[in-house]
Amino acid sequence: METRDTFISEFRGETIGTVSNESSSEELFQNQTLRPILKLQNDLFIESFQNFIGKYKNEFYTFSPDKKMQFIENAIQRDIKFRNALKGMVIGLFTIEEYREYIKNSSNLNKRMMNMLIERLKSQVQLLEQ
Repeated sequence: METRDTFISEFRGETIGTVSNESSSEELFQNQTLRPILKLQNDLFIESFQNFIGKYKNEFYTFSPDKKMQFIENAIQRDIKFRNALKGMVIGLFTIEEYREYIKNSSNLNKRMMNMLIERLKSQVQLLEQ
């Protein structure tokens, strides 16, 4: 497992965001683990969301910008199957130690993960055009 963990850590890259002595364990996990994974997986998230739109709600492309933002949020918060697929894309790039840390507080870390992913997709809504 050491080889896998070393590869994953190096592949993902450096911490993104500020880490200090005052940072909570959730903040540390967010900046050291979640942010680099979300950045690395960005193109996959875009492709996955475009697939989601095509499968379920092709009318997304006709929505106003505000309605598109709401749709992104609702899709990730309410479609459990889609949400779990997105979580899997992130969790699959955890090291063993990160996974152990994640399971201690998965509920709060899932909220952080999904909120960051929602904001990431919203900020790139132009890439979701047909």
